Amino acid sequence: MAENNALSLGASSGALLADARFRQLQEVPPEVLWFANLSSSHTRRAYKADIKEFMAFAGVRKPEDFRDVARGHVLAWRAQLEKNKLSGATVRRKLAALSSLYEHLCDVNAVATNPVKGVKRPKVETYEGKTPALGDSQARDLLNAPPPHTLKGVRDRAILAVLLYHALRREEVAKLRVKDFNIERRGVRHIRVNGKGGKLRYIPTHPAASSLVVEYLDKAGHVDDAQGPLFRQVHPPKAATEPRGLTPNGIYQQSVKLYMRQLGFSGENLGPHALRATAATNALDHQSDIAKVQEWLGHANIATTRIYDKRSSRPEDSPTFKVAY
Repeated sequence: MAENNALSLGASSGALLADARFRQLQEVPPEVLWFANLSSSHTRRAYKADIKEFMAFAGVRKPEDFRDVARGHVLAWRAQLEKNKLSGATVRRKLAALSSLYEHLCDVNAVATNPVKGVKRPKVETYEGKTPALGDSQARDLLNAPPPHTLKGVRDRAILAVLLYHALRREEVAKLRVKDFNIERRGVRHIRVNGKGGKLRYIPTHPAASSLVVEYLDKAGHVDDAQGPLFRQVHPPKAATEPRGLTPNGIYQQSVKLYMRQLGFSGENLGPHALRATAATNALDHQSDIAKVQEWLGHANIATTRIYDKRSSRPEDSPTFKVAY
């Protein structure tokens, strides 16, 4: 397809890259060319999809066409995104992806200017209520939902405990290796977490989660496979030569969403981030220091952590419940 050729600036077709200013791009893989400074594979996937979307909108079919894009094209794209009722955060990310591409093309002298510069982006939203947290009783019900006598049930109980007691992202859980669990530091067992941007953090292991993970490892039989994935597929493909770890989507679909649906938990935006929000909100409700919660969550900015601080807006503190007739 034409757009795939345009995206593959490292393709072998010399005709597409005949212009001298593009020749130097020909042998550079697109991941290195466009996303050299992005360490997150999730961000790379999102940005690549955003660029493809803009190309389709603006009619960009070959590398040279990027030079013809003007600010008007970007403004028209922004208007279309807003017309499609995308959230402000999504529009900001898409514009950031396009700007990132153009900044790099400017750096390698492939284009003269960045047409995204000067295009206003939607204001940052407060996100209050955007990721709802479960209540304490709901969290307990969810932890107890998987069957306790099957390998999948034991695994899923361990996964839910790791999520709800340590506020990990599902991507972080998927990256866990057996060797990352119960590392002793200063006499306390920790989980070693490979977070966003490759940043490591060590989180003390909650006793409830620790016992469930130990039970799972004993039942699954890979406790001595230190380098292997901690949480694995119960029935890997027969042709698999190496242990198959769960993917982030597999963790959400098989070990979170499945049981939330069985319990009847539903609601707007009750998605993959809900258990992280639940853990953070619960810790803050129980007087955990917000700076410590920031470190625990791996947030670069404490403003992001404040999203989960509902202490000033708890329903039980509402004047509604002070009314008496």
